[in-house]
Amino acid sequence: MAGQMLLGLSILVGLHEFGHFAAAKYFKIRVDKFYIFFDFLFPMPGVMNFALFKKKIGETEYGLGWFPLGGYVAIHGMIDETQDAESLSAEPQPNEFRAKPAWQRLIVMLGGIIMNVITGILIFTALTANYGESYLPASEVRYGVVPNKLGEEMGFRTGDKIVKINGRPFTEFDQVYSPDVMLGNNSYYTVDRNGQLLDIAIPKNFMDRLSDKDQTPFVLPLNPFVVGQVVSGSGAAKGGLLPNDRILTVAGKTTQFFPELQEALKANAGKTVPVQVTRAGQPVTLQIAVDEEGHIGFMPKSLLKEATRTYGLAASLPVGTKKAFGVITTQMKAFGKIFSGNASFSKSIGGPVEIAQQYGGQWEWERFWTLTGMLSMVLAFMNLLPIPALDGGHVVFLLYEMIAGRKPSDTFMENAQKVGMVMILGLMAYVLIIKQVLKLF
Repeated sequence: MAGQMLLGLSILVGLHEFGHFAAAKYFKIRVDKFYIFFDFLFPMPGVMNFALFKKKIGETEYGLGWFPLGGYVAIHGMIDETQDAESLSAEPQPNEFRAKPAWQRLIVMLGGIIMNVITGILIFTALTANYGESYLPASEVRYGVVPNKLGEEMGFRTGDKIVKINGRPFTEFDQVYSPDVMLGNNSYYTVDRNGQLLDIAIPKNFMDRLSDKDQTPFVLPLNPFVVGQVVSGSGAAKGGLLPNDRILTVAGKTTQFFPELQEALKANAGKTVPVQVTRAGQPVTLQIAVDEEGHIGFMPKSLLKEATRTYGLAASLPVGTKKAFGVITTQMKAFGKIFSGNASFSKSIGGPVEIAQQYGGQWEWERFWTLTGMLSMVLAFMNLLPIPALDGGHVVFLLYEMIAGRKPSDTFMENAQKVGMVMILGLMAYVLIIKQVLKLF
């Protein structure tokens, strides 16, 4: 998990900083350093200065820092985490950032954001062209759904068949989890429960509850299954479970659907139980040890049939672009929920631990690039926020300069940078330390 997260973020940070670097070079602005990770104890540029690798080419030093939190380009003549107003007290030289017209400086500041957007679009386009779009047709979920605790509190019951979303029929089951639905106002599902149609509304605190552990997804399809991959050395492997076995009962309890199997295994955690399977049409009874968490060690293979839409490269570009900007739309809706009081800030924000968990414990290239593409768009959105020390803060000041015809003083810019850094460091401290400590209680 940590390796995937580190690789994904390193790629994105490198490309983001390259966007600033390329724009600065294009406008003949001197770039002193281009670093992946920081070669100092962030945010103190004078403390613990050393690099794991560095090489100077021309006027720019390229390197790999020791502090794995991000990266930076040191653009000469710009007030940021590496330079303050005092270091820029001399008259600006023609190759400095502050000597260039405001519109050029604006493009330099937007360079990283633009690069992240381009990266996100290219990743989603490539994924669409290579893998297509796999989906579960709503018509395949003929056995209904099984809710977790949150789903039950909303009003779902095992066996409910979702027939409409916001009053309209739907064709793909993943639409049940659409951000447009879950983040929308007054959204609801219509279910068929034993021939009776009922509406189930999404509560106002839904996103907070959904962010709680084990509350997502709130409903799952009732899916008949067979055994897929068996984990070597697991209770399933030692007990003789084989791929394509169909598990019928666990300790005498029927397990036609995977959620029923999970429930039966949790009820027998820490025990060795009889498991009845059919293998090549013949009944077989196995003795399998269930671990303390209620697992036996295999991946299920659903018998519900997925469908796939395929696209050529040209057709993948608009689809990939829509997916990329859909990430930003979702972020904006999530912020709207926070500002309206329908979602809490603390539960909505995640840090490195949450990101690593999303990557998962196994290396799957499709998942890796999907999450990396999403992170690229999230980084673009977050960097555009009008907070001093972020690119968006610099953009606001540059727009002010272009409209008012005068720029803020270097002292003001330095103080704004300090305020922004305090805000960012406070947020980092909360995400990295305080939030993780609170989870223990």
